[in-house]
Amino acid sequence: MWNLVWLLERITWIDGLDILIVAFFFFWVFYALKGTRAVPLVRGIMALLISLALLTRLVQLRAFSWLIENLLPALLVGIPVLFQPELRRALEQLGRSPLLLVEPGDNVKLETMIANVVKAVTHMAAHDVGALIVFERQTGLQEYVDTGVPIDAEVTPELLMSIFDHHVILHDGAVIIRSGRLSAAGCVMPLTAAFLADRELGLRHRAAIGSTEESDAVAVVVSEERGQISLTHNGRIIRDIDAKRLESILRAFLVPKARSSRGIFHRVRRSAVRPVQEIEEGMRA
Repeated sequence: MWNLVWLLERITWIDGLDILIVAFFFFWVFYALKGTRAVPLVRGIMALLISLALLTRLVQLRAFSWLIENLLPALLVGIPVLFQPELRRALEQLGRSPLLLVEPGDNVKLETMIANVVKAVTHMAAHDVGALIVFERQTGLQEYVDTGVPIDAEVTPELLMSIFDHHVILHDGAVIIRSGRLSAAGCVMPLTAAFLADRELGLRHRAAIGSTEESDAVAVVVSEERGQISLTHNGRIIRDIDAKRLESILRAFLVPKARSSRGIFHRVRRSAVRPVQEIEEGMRA
């Protein structure tokens, strides 16, 4: 008890600020890794470090302690290699600013684009036409745009249905929509390496999931075999959704809300939480 009082008497506001900064750093790291494939790896590393620390402290093993001390710098160098996708994603999230979002004046154009996309995918699902539409948000997808054919056209149902027609050479690739316009078609998207329990999901669904694992993009995929509409974000997929729900989720992700007087932190929290809630509700349904 006296040790605690002695410690509290010597803590200054600078020490408190130092502790808060370190706590925030660890919170940010764990929050960035939450829900990723790196979580089991982090648990394994933490368990290994704790076991080694206890072993070297309880038992005087000089050779083993020397080995651990020399391997620790190599482990610190290897961490960025092991967690490269997660670190890249975390830094991208840190670099995103709500000030860079599309202004509310563009909401009408975005809502029209969403309505046209929903109309097109509904028609293609009814006629068993496969499609993959990726919406670029704050993370740039230029490297995937470069793999396709530049179009830069207004998004219309007729254009989308024409691109994904079986007789068109571009139908196998993905369409990327940027700032409410169709940027490119026939784009090659990365396939997810995660294990998918449903073996009925083909390469188009794997590409839809893979394109959203390392970015904040949203992808809509239409199954050619079953005529179902699915939506992916953050490496997660909602299966078999109807047109009304699809339009609602796309609006939550793509249409920015009007600025309010509640401050920037409220807007950041609302813009980040609402799409996630839509995804979680869709996965539970």
